[in-house]
Amino acid sequence: MSNTRTLTRMKHLVAAAASIALLLTPPMARAIEEPAFTVVRALDGFEIREYAPYLVAEALVPGPSEEAGNQGFRILASYIFGKNQGERRITMTAPVTQTPAPAKIAMTAPVAQSATDAGYIVQFAMPAEYTLDTLPLPLDPQIKLREVSGGQFAVIRYSGTWSARNYQEHLAKLERGIADAGLKTTGAPIYSRYDAPFVPWFMRRNEIWLKLNSGSSE
Repeated sequence: MSNTRTLTRMKHLVAAAASIALLLTPPMARAIEEPAFTVVRALDGFEIREYAPYLVAEALVPGPSEEAGNQGFRILASYIFGKNQGERRITMTAPVTQTPAPAKIAMTAPVAQSATDAGYIVQFAMPAEYTLDTLPLPLDPQIKLREVSGGQFAVIRYSGTWSARNYQEHLAKLERGIADAGLKTTGAPIYSRYDAPFVPWFMRRNEIWLKLNSGSSE
């Protein structure tokens, strides 16, 4: 029995290694599924996209921001590599997204929400072939499955490192463009990364999404 368990464990490790190797392959050499969208408008330095609803597996992890992505990735990668009911493998998709977790800020204003030090929500988009009924249930209680409603987002795309400085520079550029276009947004920025650390910084695809208020882009 011990040898059987060891062999099974080794098979799972080999499968996980193969999936990680696929993720680390430069983006031009692979085709990874991502949530479906259409470009509604192309503006100066950013674009407006309409996303269809899609499913995610997500985990709430503590900060700081620079470490949250790696923490969440490890948790969610274990789920898609087989740490789920039925030990089923799920195809890797892109991007890996990260956003501050909303938290109620005071009992005197129970409907208000603010991004606080409650942590960060890291998400993997699930392949379009699944529904909430067909996705295998995670064994890790930190992982939640849910549907993201989709909608219109202002999106800026850029390359380079994952440093806080690079992120803040492009977030500021996106926010200026949104203001100049007379658009209104809701919620916290969503930081989207499409490549692994192995990919050279100048080849990486990074994005920041800000959800638009309904009717804002019309």
